Amino acid sequence: YFQHLDFRKHMKADTITTEWQPPEVIEKYLSGGMCGYDREGSPIWWDVIGPMDPKGLFLSASKQDFIKSKIRDCELLQRECDLQSERLGTHVEAITMIYDVEGLGLKHLWKPAIDTYGEILTMFEDNYPEGLKRLFVIKAPKLFPVAYNLVKHFLSEITRNKIIILGANWQEVLMNYIDAEQLPAAYGGKLTDPDGDPRCRTKIHYAGTVPTSYYVRESVKVDYEQCLTVSRGSTQQLEYEVLFPGCVLRWQFFSDGADVGFGVFMKGKLGERQNAGQMQEVLPSQRYNAHLVPEDGSLTCSEPGVYVLRFDNTYSIFQSKRISFTVEVLLPGQSESQKKRSASESGAHMTVPSLQHNIIS
Repeated sequence: YFQHLDFRKHMKADTITTEWQPPEVIEKYLSGGMCGYDREGSPIWWDVIGPMDPKGLFLSASKQDFIKSKIRDCELLQRECDLQSERLGTHVEAITMIYDVEGLGLKHLWKPAIDTYGEILTMFEDNYPEGLKRLFVIKAPKLFPVAYNLVKHFLSEITRNKIIILGANWQEVLMNYIDAEQLPAAYGGKLTDPDGDPRCRTKIHYAGTVPTSYYVRESVKVDYEQCLTVSRGSTQQLEYEVLFPGCVLRWQFFSDGADVGFGVFMKGKLGERQNAGQMQEVLPSQRYNAHLVPEDGSLTCSEPGVYVLRFDNTYSIFQSKRISFTVEVLLPGQSESQKKRSASESGAHMTVPSLQHNIIS
């Protein structure tokens, strides 16, 4: 309780809705909004994930600004619950959330964004745990289990039990909880903006790509887990054995002093030495200015096999390159016990020439 009071004081939560304004880029390009009420009178908060541009947002605003804007949303919603309690003469204390995850893609799995999202979820769990009644996830694509797996450990068991992932009949289910008059027409209801817009854009933000004119920095600081040196005129390969389809390979790297070549390949067996020409090309090798801007990327592994991340310095006659990197194999939703088991059965192995580590993603 005292921690919560400290948090409110530190974040100026009591006045954040009136005295703090998020930066313009967050106002315009962070999607979501409050729109409608469920059948019990609780406010509904919408989050629209697909069109968001995590990297653009992070290059344009500070992590603190994102956290504060989410606190502001929570405070606005709590205020709306109080108003609803007065209007209806009953106690309204929690909200319904709807997560539209259509268009969720690899760009949303960008590590700095997921890490900050985790901090926001922790803040929410620590300070507003009673504020959520239920959360519906709609239009979930194939990648959703991987994304959910990355953030679910930030959530308490109680919160996890409030999450309902809906299938193709999501409109029907929403109508059980929300009156058609309170559900935007774009989502199967009858609610529109005054000008007839079925997406209710005056209430729900549908963000897009952040224009570079908003950028205030070139890159986001990242802590890398490992380093290797690629000698002049040579290559270095990292191998990851992926046991089942749908896993995501995610990497970030930075090179010291000059550019470096990078590509992803697939090969037959773990530890078998093959040159690039004998392997199947998954991501064509090209040179990256990773000494100026750190490089990051990800890839959905549609088939199991040994994936090879190859750093190429063959074009450099004089200069060896020191590479700082983090690579992870992200698994689709599995229980913790399954995950530990599959890892111990070499679910995600990594071999660096002459080094071998087990990586449990």
